[in-house]
Amino acid sequence: MLCGVAADPRRSINAIERLCAGGLDERELRIRLLDTLAGLVSYGAYAFLLTDPVTCVGASPIAAVPGLPNERLPELIRAKYLTEVNRWTALTGVATLRRTVGDRLEASQVWREVQQDLGVTDVASLVLRDRHGCWGFLDLWRNGAHGFGDEEVALLDKAAPVITSGLRGALARTFTTTHPDERLGPVVLLLGEDLGVRSQTPSTDAWLRLLNPTDGALTPVPAQAYNVAAQLVAREAGVDSHEPTARVHLAAGRWVTMRAARLGPDIAVAIEDCTPADRAEVYGLAHGLTTRELEVFALLCGGADTRKVAERLVISEHTAHDHIRAVLARTGARSRQVLLSRALGSTSADAGTVR
Repeated sequence: MLCGVAADPRRSINAIERLCAGGLDERELRIRLLDTLAGLVSYGAYAFLLTDPVTCVGASPIAAVPGLPNERLPELIRAKYLTEVNRWTALTGVATLRRTVGDRLEASQVWREVQQDLGVTDVASLVLRDRHGCWGFLDLWRNGAHGFGDEEVALLDKAAPVITSGLRGALARTFTTTHPDERLGPVVLLLGEDLGVRSQTPSTDAWLRLLNPTDGALTPVPAQAYNVAAQLVAREAGVDSHEPTARVHLAAGRWVTMRAARLGPDIAVAIEDCTPADRAEVYGLAHGLTTRELEVFALLCGGADTRKVAERLVISEHTAHDHIRAVLARTGARSRQVLLSRALGSTSADAGTVR
């Protein structure tokens, strides 16, 4: 995976398209995509994160950075969020560090503070964004004399929208399984200014093991907590204005919200089940609902029937019915009950056929 060899670009893109259409869950999809990308371009390290589609804050990281000890992970994430050069929130498509700053690599804070020590000479950043939101970003690090070339950037740029669509589809599929009856949380993790863990509530460890599975007695690395905390630091520094929150799929249809806030000199990261409204927002965006369909969907989530939808949108009941049918078709829900169960996180049984 870490030493790619150039291959036929058309075959590589076709392989990516097949993967993204294969119905894989988001983690397996990302792992398989990294294997495929290794045949497209060479790289020595990577970080592949999902993001909250609205706040753009990272979640569910998959990463391999040879030579970086675990204790430096908070430093890396903090520097990533404070770096204004090629920040994913301001990019579209693909950008490389050398194309942006030339030989002035030190202009990038994350390079200056972390990547320089690891011999990184270029970074290709893929922003996985479409008109429905920002779904992730992928950084490929390269060591050696040569940066990413024109042909490689063009290939990555062609792959980016395919990967974006695939990730969004994988996240949409997470809603087809209803989560357990009980609601969990909130739990709190307290971090210092350097993002080092200072304390946590008793059940936080169990949450972290679900968010970042680890083997045996190893302490789980709270990388997702580092991300929301780093966004808070970046927001305070004026680097980015997005809220320090991220909605994350946990397992079995359960979505949780992670939120960072100041608690004296420290940063408190709270983890709890998504509210129905927060969950429904991600649901609508992940399924690619149009602007009108989102309006109809929001009214349905608020308890409106066809007549009420028609009244609120000043359309005929026939037109409202057509819009509702379009929402059901796009989301693969066989009925309004199934739609709302999935979107709002209801515990009612869902035995419907999905698309």
